[in-house]
Amino acid sequence: MAQISEDRFAFGGAPLPLEAAQGRLLAAHAVKCGTEAVALGEAVGRILADDAVAAFDLPPTDNSAVDGFAVHFDDLSPDAPTTLPIHGRTAAGAAPAGPLPRGQAQRIFTGAVMPEGPDTVMMQEDCTVAADCVTVRPGIRRGANRRPAGEDVTRGTVALAAGKRLMPPDIGLLAALGFVQVPVRTRLRVVLFSTGDEIATPPAPLRAGQVYDANKPMLAALLHRLGAMVVDGGVLPDTPAPTREALRTAAARADLVITSGGVSTGEEDHVRAAIEAVGTLQFWRVAIKPGRPVALGVLDGTPLLGLPGNPVAALITFTAIGRPLLDRLAGATYVPPPRFLVRSAFDYRKKPGRREYVRVQFDAAGAAHRHPREGAGILTSLTESDALMELPEDLTELAAGDLVACIPLGLLLG
Repeated sequence: MAQISEDRFAFGGAPLPLEAAQGRLLAAHAVKCGTEAVALGEAVGRILADDAVAAFDLPPTDNSAVDGFAVHFDDLSPDAPTTLPIHGRTAAGAAPAGPLPRGQAQRIFTGAVMPEGPDTVMMQEDCTVAADCVTVRPGIRRGANRRPAGEDVTRGTVALAAGKRLMPPDIGLLAALGFVQVPVRTRLRVVLFSTGDEIATPPAPLRAGQVYDANKPMLAALLHRLGAMVVDGGVLPDTPAPTREALRTAAARADLVITSGGVSTGEEDHVRAAIEAVGTLQFWRVAIKPGRPVALGVLDGTPLLGLPGNPVAALITFTAIGRPLLDRLAGATYVPPPRFLVRSAFDYRKKPGRREYVRVQFDAAGAAHRHPREGAGILTSLTESDALMELPEDLTELAAGDLVACIPLGLLLG
């Protein structure tokens, strides 16, 4: 028997604040994905399943950061040039011949192991070589241009924590630590639906009143970039029974089911009712604009996420609700997108009690201008915008010149 939520926010009460909605979904759902080992070259974009612990110091030995001369700092005059005899040379990849005695300098190259004894490296640009001696300028600090062993990562410490979505620099770090394979989470399996009799799929011709499906391709692209395996569930009709059956079938073969459209209160909106009928509704409305009608439920342990039908609202609610849920299920550590303070170029009024996301464009001076078209169904308001301006719940009036947080779309959707 379906369980009906007693959450007062789910129906006639006030919409759930965004942080409260995120907290509920993180508390209610656990990791769905297993673990597999993959070659390091195939691990970019995957989620690290276990801590990557350094087996040795990185770098393994003290080494030179520049081409120059290794010297004992205490041999140098603090206020006059110092001339020292040159004793040997050490190139990168070669071991020093032995300790360097006091009162001598050794030619050394970038990345080469520091010989025993000297603690400082003078850049060759600051040296003059004559015969078998080098003259170095005064003023260098002790330890300059010497990279100590373990400067990057110390042996036995966690280089990358489990839950990290591996980016190209992470692959470089793991390679430097000698990793050939890494344990990662298996890919999350997501069944993705659009809803509505008005939705058509190319190349089928449009009938009167129809539009081509934009949400499913857009959401699939986001899911692919996040490493999920996406199953196209098709388009759900505006009919209750087929919607319920499709969600029940999808939940049995997926880690997550996502729909777009059909979660509001209209007579042809059946997704929220279907979630209640076949599973448990955890929450419904969230206090954000655009995107207030967003439903989260569960059926036999599989989360069901119902996004709004308007494309802009679908994208914003996916990034605000779907992304933290996806990361939770996939075993990734959710990291909110960075915000940057930007000066507003416009005045704006809003209702208290809800978070609003305004599409903005930056001018040459970095000020944010409101996109001239703000409808939740206008896709060009996304393609032509640089960022989302985030207006907090307690803000009611924004004045031109105010500093306000913005989230660049490139970082939000990456």
